[in-house]
Amino acid sequence: MQSRRTRSELCVRAVEIFVSMYGAEAGNLALKLMATGGIFVGGGIAPKILRKLQAGEFMAAFVHKGRFERLLRDVPVRVILNDKTALLGAAHAAALRGSLL
Repeated sequence: MQSRRTRSELCVRAVEIFVSMYGAEAGNLALKLMATGGIFVGGGIAPKILRKLQAGEFMAAFVHKGRFERLLRDVPVRVILNDKTALLGAAHAAALRGSLL
């Protein structure tokens, strides 16, 4: 049976790997969309691991794109903290259309 400490170390490593992969994929998306105005990271996970995202691995993986690194360093990345953002956006879009259907 694994000790509690070993399981904790494995969990920490799993989160580190996730954050790195998350950053790499966000960087890929920024390049695909040429999102030079910025990337907004949303969903339920990002706010819960905000400290890990701010620790540096996320951004290191985000910009690690060879000749595109300089471009990505200038792309702002923000984490959406309001869990109602998607609902607010949908309501705004509906209001612009003039109906809820």
